[in-house]
Amino acid sequence: MKLFTKYNRLNVAAGVTIFLIGSCTFYFVLHYILVRQLDETLISEQQEIITYTQKHNKLPEITPAPDQYISYRPIQHTINTDFRTTKANYDKGFIGNYREISFCISVAGQNYLVRVDKPLEETEDLLKLIIIVTIAMISLIILAGYLINRIVINRLWKPFYQTIDKVKAYDLSVQEPLALKKESIDEFSLLNQSINSMTESIQRDYKSLKEFTGNAAHEMQTPLAIIRSKLDMLMQDETILQQSGQNIAEIEKAVARLSRLYQSLLLLIKVENKQFILDEVVELDKLVIEKCAEYQEMAESKNLNIHAKTVPVTLRFHQHLAEIVINNLLSNALRYNRPGGTIDIVLSSSRLTISNTSAIPQLDKQHIFQRFYRHERIKEDGNGLGLSIVKQICDLAGYTIEYYYNDAVHSFTISFS
Repeated sequence: MKLFTKYNRLNVAAGVTIFLIGSCTFYFVLHYILVRQLDETLISEQQEIITYTQKHNKLPEITPAPDQYISYRPIQHTINTDFRTTKANYDKGFIGNYREISFCISVAGQNYLVRVDKPLEETEDLLKLIIIVTIAMISLIILAGYLINRIVINRLWKPFYQTIDKVKAYDLSVQEPLALKKESIDEFSLLNQSINSMTESIQRDYKSLKEFTGNAAHEMQTPLAIIRSKLDMLMQDETILQQSGQNIAEIEKAVARLSRLYQSLLLLIKVENKQFILDEVVELDKLVIEKCAEYQEMAESKNLNIHAKTVPVTLRFHQHLAEIVINNLLSNALRYNRPGGTIDIVLSSSRLTISNTSAIPQLDKQHIFQRFYRHERIKEDGNGLGLSIVKQICDLAGYTIEYYYNDAVHSFTISFS
């Protein structure tokens, strides 16, 4: 969930809660105030009746009025002044709410209960009108606040999303500074400065590592050539060969492995530095058939069956890189297969799948394309760079490679689209 969305949800929830509580509180407070004002009017009527009675020694005549109703009733005992809200039908059978004051007054030795009623209808109408206007105003304020927050926050957070987009599009291999600009908001400006500093440090480390790897791979070539030359001389000496033939064979094997490692590292560096131009027309179906023919003899020696099903596929790729991809996948399928196993190759217009049976269990999908990854049960010689090279080449060409395992069959699928 985005920060803005979460903020809006919290803001709206808090606003609605405060709005509901505030509206209810305002209603009861306003109702209390209006009723108290009506009570003060009734008290004034009470004072007028009392003043008239004291002056004329009789009760005032009841004059019909639409907003006031007075009644007298003789009583035996005195009572205290009392306010209450009642329902009555003074207005032609219409039952309405009234605010009533009842008090006792003595005239010529006779006690009378005086009741003065005033309708609450106008008060309630006024209360409803005030509440409606208030609710409308508060709703408009909340809506305006939401819209303003949405506009303002979108503008405020725009530099942040621009920074994120630039970081996503940043390519370390291009070796150009990220160059995030200074923003007017201190927090975003500090973020951009920190990212700039971090990327500059990463670029320096990446450049140093790339130069070291390139130099190391280049410098390995001369010692390897010298070792191979000396081994050839030793192998031509029959006396030494008879005495130390096994040791020399092991040394030659180790040198061959080191040479393959050197070639693989050199190839990885070239791929990472994008030294290959993918502008050659590659007839992938013919290349697959050709490689199957090359590996046929080796497959027969291991009692393996290769089945290839292809359709004509032409790609804008690189011939040498295409050969490397197929060679690595086929060599792995042969090397790690079980006796009497099979290798199935399916080439369609959108993908290439190479599957092989194996006694090796499922590989780790999270690490299978990492450099030097090898399953613990793999005993055959290898440097663990084959699949990493295939992955780098696919990334360079914009292809995707995926690994599947089902019923003791390992499958690698390269999607061209």
